[in-house]
Amino acid sequence: MTGVYVHIPFCKSRCAYCDFVSTTLGEDWQLGYVDALGREMASRREENGEPRASTVYIGGGTPSLLCPEALSRLTGVINRSFALDGEAEFTIEVNPDDVSAGLAARLRDTAVNRISMGVQSLDDKLLRFLRRRHTARQALSAIETLQEAGFTNLSVDLMYSIPGQSAGGFGRDARTVLASGITHLSAYDLQWEPGTPLYNMLLEGKVKQVSERESEEEYAILRQMTAEAGMEHYEISNFALPGFRSRHNSSYWDGSPYLGFGAGAHSYDGGSLRSRNTADVGDYISGREIISREELTASERYNERVMLSLRTRRGLSLPLLRKDFGEERLAYCLGQARSHLTSGMLEMIGKDTMRLSADGLFISNYIISDLMLVD
Repeated sequence: MTGVYVHIPFCKSRCAYCDFVSTTLGEDWQLGYVDALGREMASRREENGEPRASTVYIGGGTPSLLCPEALSRLTGVINRSFALDGEAEFTIEVNPDDVSAGLAARLRDTAVNRISMGVQSLDDKLLRFLRRRHTARQALSAIETLQEAGFTNLSVDLMYSIPGQSAGGFGRDARTVLASGITHLSAYDLQWEPGTPLYNMLLEGKVKQVSERESEEEYAILRQMTAEAGMEHYEISNFALPGFRSRHNSSYWDGSPYLGFGAGAHSYDGGSLRSRNTADVGDYISGREIISREELTASERYNERVMLSLRTRRGLSLPLLRKDFGEERLAYCLGQARSHLTSGMLEMIGKDTMRLSADGLFISNYIISDLMLVD
């Protein structure tokens, strides 16, 4: 069993904060790109036999920009290329302003059974600052349209730590989307990625980062409201009603193998080999096989295990850490963790599992970095 990720790079415009592989090339590129996806999937199938997929995730970019023919071809080639588990989770990302009754109906005619929608904010001023295409009204209308079409597994993305956003404003956004009947919420601290328009604005002094105190206050509001809504806080940035965790993303945190298709997509064999496709959309469509491969060292695999496990509320299994990396690295991990266990930022669940405490979640990057190896 493996997870399948398919990258659709097309966007009408780029958001101010985004550093994902994306392009504003028009609709006339879509069919050629989907055909290239089909060729890559056929080639990988020849290499690996018939892969059996437990999850499929179509991300981007903006997959909801695909024209009806491209969307039909894409879902068709996925169904032909993989033996989908009968209970497979099949997710597609959508933008609110692309959602219509027609799109929802087309998606219902495919194997898609989960929708992930990037809302980010319900403040129109902040949406314009982030260079999002939709309005708050469109976002709420899109949720309703998808629900009316029968989609019950519906996730929404929100952002906090946006300049100009107040804790009260973020709280209103969270309360509104939680009241809309969604089953999953992903909420992310705004990242300032080098090379993005937002980062350039920061360098030019046109905008300031939100203080850590304000970010922590918004994160506390988020945790409180999701708990009151009956959601499990199962990963630092992810919350779900019982039975609605993202199985695809959970496989990343578990270290499970996955296959990535499309420009810039990553693959992982579940052991030590990671690969990445060319990020150049033109090269990808033309069939130029530009793939970078990386063999992870034992230290890199240890670091990934620590980072990914501690992001989850399941935590880090110490017996598995010993089994996979040896007594010396386990001792190192526990030694580095000692001060954080004493301060209450880390906690033990029984004798075998270590995880971030509720107080440690917000400063997770600092704690996790302390436990990593530096060669």
